[in-house]
Amino acid sequence: MMNSVSMVGVSAAIRDVEDEINHAARCSAKVLITGESGVGKEIVARLIHERSARSRGSLVTINCAGFPDSLLESELFGHVKGSFTDAHRDKRGWFEAAHGGTVFMDEIGEMSLRMQALLLRFLETGEIQRVGADRILQSVDVRVIAATHRRLLDHIADKSFREDLYYRLNVVHIEVPPLRERREDIGILLNHFLGNFATTHRVALPEIVPEAIACLNDYQWPGNVRELRNVVERLVLRSQGERITVDMLPVETRRSAGSRRSTAVLASDAPLAASKPQVLFERMCKEGASFWSEVYEPFMARDLTRSDVREVVRLGLEDTRGNYKMLVGSFNMPPEDYKKFLNFLRKYQCHVPFQSFRIMPPSLARDSARVATV
Repeated sequence: MMNSVSMVGVSAAIRDVEDEINHAARCSAKVLITGESGVGKEIVARLIHERSARSRGSLVTINCAGFPDSLLESELFGHVKGSFTDAHRDKRGWFEAAHGGTVFMDEIGEMSLRMQALLLRFLETGEIQRVGADRILQSVDVRVIAATHRRLLDHIADKSFREDLYYRLNVVHIEVPPLRERREDIGILLNHFLGNFATTHRVALPEIVPEAIACLNDYQWPGNVRELRNVVERLVLRSQGERITVDMLPVETRRSAGSRRSTAVLASDAPLAASKPQVLFERMCKEGASFWSEVYEPFMARDLTRSDVREVVRLGLEDTRGNYKMLVGSFNMPPEDYKKFLNFLRKYQCHVPFQSFRIMPPSLARDSARVATV
């Protein structure tokens, strides 16, 4: 995924990201890419640029977290000779250098409020004023793609990120899901990196034993695809073309698998507590809470997983015998939210087919008349 410009995977989530990339590439609108560190946000930006009409222009990548304010302003907008110590000549900034192309601003959430104000002005006017200059240069034609691993709405709430800048950047929004939510891609990525690094380091393609594959599949991958890539490179270098066994894996991947197995054994002997989806379902159906506050908001804040949302919907469809319109009422949403509800479920791969619930025996469904009156 990192050596070549491509999104590697077969999951529905990655196919959706590919679709969003293609939509974004057909226009010059600003793009905000969000997702945890290591999911591949820069790859998404590169693909948008390469598939767009700006592909003949430059793609300039800026890590906003890597520069102090004074230096970042100079790098973005340029400076004139004598404007500060060591400014021995005029220098054009990255925005000028990317004229006709794209600027990818990674970790946009790390910018200070002062730099946010300068960026907002540029986005509104396209005008460049170099540090120390007394006049504005002509406007430049640059597409801006921004990325962050932070939840910017929280930073707007605590006044550390400008709301007007957020909405200026958030024209096209692409959310890249973490690797743990698309486990079907782990094996694909594993084989991809094994082949790449075997070629890079000129060793035979190593075989990896099934037990090691199982450990890697079970691991949570907090560092996402970047972490998987680094682990595979270490394994290729360590194996030197021989078999990769469990004892060659990083300790954390082996410990994680063992911990889950132990937890599963203990849980099998313990009384079952209500699951999180069950608690949310009962809160909505029995206490009058709304789906938007109980499920949607925690999901968008990454406090709920797709599996959690699907299970809540499954419980609801069991309750309404497969009737999504009745489910809207059961989850305390107004009737006009029906399409909004379905669009949300489809966009985030949380939609559950209703057909199997339509043929359930009445003994497995609750009284649908009660649901209709909730």
